[in-house]
Amino acid sequence: MVTLMAIAFAGFVAQLVDGSLGMGYGVTSTSLLLTLGLAPALASASVHLAEIGTTAVSGLSHWRMGNVDMRSLLMIGIPGGVGGFLGAVVLANLSLDAARPMVSLVLLALGAVIIFRYIHGRRTAAARAAGEAPAGGVGNATLPLGFVGGFLDASGGGGWGPVTTSSLMAAARMRPRTVIGTVSGSEFIVSVAASVGFLLTLGSAGIDFSIVAMLLLGGVIAAPLSAWLVRRFDDQALATGVGGLIIFLNVDRGLGLFGVDVSIGLGLRLAVAAVSVVVVAVLLVRSRVRRTAAAAAAGTPAA
Repeated sequence: MVTLMAIAFAGFVAQLVDGSLGMGYGVTSTSLLLTLGLAPALASASVHLAEIGTTAVSGLSHWRMGNVDMRSLLMIGIPGGVGGFLGAVVLANLSLDAARPMVSLVLLALGAVIIFRYIHGRRTAAARAAGEAPAGGVGNATLPLGFVGGFLDASGGGGWGPVTTSSLMAAARMRPRTVIGTVSGSEFIVSVAASVGFLLTLGSAGIDFSIVAMLLLGGVIAAPLSAWLVRRFDDQALATGVGGLIIFLNVDRGLGLFGVDVSIGLGLRLAVAAVSVVVVAVLLVRSRVRRTAAAAAAGTPAA
């Protein structure tokens, strides 16, 4: 019972992070299940089955908060579903651990790009004026992006958020909250397709549905809260949090390609986490001071 409650709490925290930053549910939940002794394919299958419910609630919550671009959602979600289905089939028969360091290296670069762009305010004039993407949203380049993200998500136990959120933010075509809401909503398509792939290849006999239920329960409770948080967050603080999380999750595996010692990688992760928390806190305080000053000048109470 204690184990199931711990899984439910992990699902809550994972969805809170995922819905607020656009990534983290699969990585967090799968890591826990692997620690408990589940095989990689069964762990990923359990997470994706739970994500059918959590992503449905999260996507709906973001849509109601105005955080979703429907055209972009379909542009990344449909190829993501195809990739998710194929990734599930592959993972049931093959381990892709050797490919993870290369993906981590790419994500490290994208995390740095996100922080650089948003700390220095290098967004397009249209995004600043309208508060959203230029006309047309994301382009056709998102088709392979969605496919790759879906494939890695199913085959690696996580990856949809880090790949799609980081890439769309690096392109700076939408505000961070819109990117996060769109990615969260499109993940429903990927979760359904990956779950179908796992069930067809593994069957349901090896899946512990009590684990799925606990992950789902925690995630469903957290989903509306995370959608509200992302709407209230300052853009630069949010983007810095996303970039810091990407670097934190991938710095050890990425540097492992160059033979960097594991202990050094762990130290770098802790340093990244500490610096990210400090920078986000400073940006949040600065944003609050500016809103208070603007409200005082306008004669209205601060939001």
